[in-house]
Amino acid sequence: MKIHEYQAAELFVRAGLPALSGEVAAELSEAIAIAERIGYPVVLKAQVLVGGRGKAGGIKRVTNPEELRSAFVQLKALKIKDCLVEKILVVRAITIQKEFYVGVAVDAARHDVVLIASAAGGVDIEEIAKTNPQAIRKFYLGGNPQINEGPAWQAFIRSVFDDLAQQRQGTQIFQRLTKIFFDYDCSLAEINPLAVDDQGQLCAADAKINFDDNALFRHPDLHTLRDIRYEEPDEMEAKKYGLSFVRLNGNIGCIVNGAGLAMATMDIINLVGGEPANFLDVGGSSNPEKVIHALRIILYNKNVKAVLINIFGGITRCDDIARGLIEAQRQLKFSVPLVVRLIGTNENEAKVLLNEQRIFTYPTMREAIGQAVELAHR
Repeated sequence: MKIHEYQAAELFVRAGLPALSGEVAAELSEAIAIAERIGYPVVLKAQVLVGGRGKAGGIKRVTNPEELRSAFVQLKALKIKDCLVEKILVVRAITIQKEFYVGVAVDAARHDVVLIASAAGGVDIEEIAKTNPQAIRKFYLGGNPQINEGPAWQAFIRSVFDDLAQQRQGTQIFQRLTKIFFDYDCSLAEINPLAVDDQGQLCAADAKINFDDNALFRHPDLHTLRDIRYEEPDEMEAKKYGLSFVRLNGNIGCIVNGAGLAMATMDIINLVGGEPANFLDVGGSSNPEKVIHALRIILYNKNVKAVLINIFGGITRCDDIARGLIEAQRQLKFSVPLVVRLIGTNENEAKVLLNEQRIFTYPTMREAIGQAVELAHR
């Protein structure tokens, strides 16, 4: 789950990070009042959950109320990657002497949390990572939730900050950013840029936090931060029914039990020339209602030309899946063809039920996938 900059900045402030003072405004009158409290000059920052905001003109520095009025109207009329600007963060303007990047992320390949820093922070940090990777410094926590400030850390922090005072302040910033990362089960916590102001102090000129969706049940207070305008409606609907769903660009709807089998199914679809329309894992439940909800969500997508059901029945009972398919066909009255492969617990009972409704099953995964691809190409 992503949150807006102003929300991340509030969490930064609570953690003692040096975020810029500011507030968010939805109306011009609110922005004027905030600017008067902070004192000019201020910076207006469009709040959208997409990248490229600065290059799109989503950040404006103003020095007086007249400039603020003009800039605010421009930002509210702006569309950034098809996203309308509904809220604008008003923050104290600073004179930036230098910009750094600092972040805490998961390195899936190393099965570790990595602290990342660069003395080349700013809007093009992703490009720098590609074209000049030696400019990016990394420090791995080695499974620890806190920084070990031994020789390895000292070498890391000195490679980023030349100034001794900034090294000390940078260490403190990393400590607090790491605490946020673990306290809130984040997948990313970053400051870009971490700016040096005209007093030589480091301050967070931006704030970004992404949370691990799988851990949100541990943080009920975070649910209020979700902006559903940026969520895929089908994915939100799926979550209500305990389904793992991701929409893709193809035309073969997939209902599978188990993430591993789902990934293998999509791989084979691509291998034989098809393209999956979604990832959907019904999990280990045998509840027929889940199948009905799964089919309904898949059929929202008008690009779907065939639906593939690939079930390996262990905990999941094949006969319950069959009953769900039959009931879904009765309720939803869809014309998209179903291609079914069921194997495992109560497989024979399931096939009898489906045959009675003229829903035919395939003995192997490869045959079922081949048929689904052929139907989708017609």
